[in-house]
Amino acid sequence: MRYNQLGNTGLFVSEICLGTMTFGEAKPGTPWGIIADLDQAGADRIVERSLAAGVNFIDTANVYSFGNSERILGQSLKNLGVPRKDVIIATKFLGQMGDRPNDRGASRGHIMDSVQQSLERLQTDHIDLYQVHGTDTVTPIEETLRALDDLVSRGLVRYVGLSNWTAWRIAKALGISERRGFARFETVQAYYSIAGRDLEREIVPLMQEEKLGLMVWSPLAGGLLSGKYGPGAPGNGEGRRANFDFPPVDKDRAWACVAAMRDVAARHGVSVAEVALGYILAKPFVTSVIVGAKRLEQLEENLKAVKLRLDADDLAELDEVSALAPEYPGWMLERQGAGRRPAPFEPRE
Repeated sequence: MRYNQLGNTGLFVSEICLGTMTFGEAKPGTPWGIIADLDQAGADRIVERSLAAGVNFIDTANVYSFGNSERILGQSLKNLGVPRKDVIIATKFLGQMGDRPNDRGASRGHIMDSVQQSLERLQTDHIDLYQVHGTDTVTPIEETLRALDDLVSRGLVRYVGLSNWTAWRIAKALGISERRGFARFETVQAYYSIAGRDLEREIVPLMQEEKLGLMVWSPLAGGLLSGKYGPGAPGNGEGRRANFDFPPVDKDRAWACVAAMRDVAARHGVSVAEVALGYILAKPFVTSVIVGAKRLEQLEENLKAVKLRLDADDLAELDEVSALAPEYPGWMLERQGAGRRPAPFEPRE
């Protein structure tokens, strides 16, 4: 297991982050009812194996199974006797947690209520990384940032991050934080996979410029890139993706990627899923890849991806088949910027 710097902080996190969306039970007919079904004993086994493999980073959210994921995770760490300093806990807030109009969002009130509830469920006195779980188009960004800064000042939260924001909104938030002296966002949690590389258009350059860490969710595109689906799949494609078709993916593009990954997997003697994860792990701007599992066998396969080293030819082949179509203004920036690159220095005769 390798460990990467979290954003522009001095904290180091494992390149694999355990996702806990599968922890707990939720109401049938909801997304969580399809995804989550791990009881306490099952979650304990998943957490124990992850920690034994070197994972020190665990991600959850208050909305996962409506609080049950946080509650089970907190109990797992207690059951396993894990010292608090040895695990980095990330959780999120924003989603609907009640029937009242203020039971969601990124307002100061909801943030202050949510952090106390999460701390109680997790059975801890602090959250290492507290993330806005999406965009609140009503609450001013400055209100959200001031509330998060207060949590950092009080020691309830150590770092703050965001998920599923546009590049301009991230840039605006960073500017406000710098101007007002607030704790700044250190991480972006975003969807990224070989079949969904849209993040590279604007958000990745922003992250690299501002030294933000990237936590990748759904690197297998909801299981679509596991090798169980599409042309040449050995099975019938049963699983979460068969019942919950998310995130949205261009299937033709995905099947072309899967075909190329099958070739690479055969050369290395690994699974298609390992190649899909290995491709994301090879990207220099990726800090940690979030993987979830319902069974130990799934977790073991995901963990094996850290040992896979794709060579330059593998990466070139996968880059080519998954390349983004040119979009404006990207193609114009490429054209106009070419002349600004200095020629290699050549000494005089």
